[in-house]
Amino acid sequence: MKQGVKKIVYGLLGIYIIAMMGLVMFQQKLIFRPEKLDASYSFSFKQPFKELNFKREDGALLNALYFTVADPKGAILYFHGNKGSLKRWGVIASSLTKYDYNVLVMDYRGYGKSTGTVSELNLQNDARFFYKELLKQFHEAQIIVYGRSLGTHFATLVASENKPKRLILESPFTNMMDVAQARFPILPVKYFLKFPFNSSQYIKDLSCPLIIFHGTNDKVVPYRLGQKLFEQAACTDKTFIAVPDGAHNDLASFKEYRVEMERVLAR
Repeated sequence: MKQGVKKIVYGLLGIYIIAMMGLVMFQQKLIFRPEKLDASYSFSFKQPFKELNFKREDGALLNALYFTVADPKGAILYFHGNKGSLKRWGVIASSLTKYDYNVLVMDYRGYGKSTGTVSELNLQNDARFFYKELLKQFHEAQIIVYGRSLGTHFATLVASENKPKRLILESPFTNMMDVAQARFPILPVKYFLKFPFNSSQYIKDLSCPLIIFHGTNDKVVPYRLGQKLFEQAACTDKTFIAVPDGAHNDLASFKEYRVEMERVLAR
């Protein structure tokens, strides 16, 4: 092998190794992109709400917002995406109160005012905890579980273990492995992925009605992963809403999304 070719090969190999080491060391920062809020931060929204704090068994403090309406026909448990905090997601989640549902949304550990050790099991157990909190006020037949992006994993998990009125997923994925391989196709991500978030495993046990929204132009979570998760769902009452030209964070601006949400939630 000529010296010049060797340099190129070794250079590419070095870049490959550095990229792989970067993913190993910083994958948590790639998956979770929290905005942290001071404990004294004061939320402000148009809809009536209560700020809630729950202390978990391991000492973690979970911060949540509970939006209320005068005569709720039920409640929506909303699991948000991987970026930001309740300062942003409170606005998005609270918009669902127009359908006469109370809405409960929490910040994951490390997001906003929430604290605690971040692990897949801890996050999953936190999701289960909040579902149980809503069961103190509503029957399962009155609870809708809604997940967006990263939150679709927790929503799928909770819905598969219970029997809520409905599961709504916006821009979901099958598992974090598939997302990572779509983004980093030449790296052996399966050997060092700490957060599998395998929604495929849980959706096979789903018994409640399911609606999935996914944009065909989603650059974060490939459209095909939403389709695949839909096919894996065990429930018979399921609907897949393709949003032509929809990206990852703009589905609410499309007619396909608004019409279906009105059909499902307004009745």
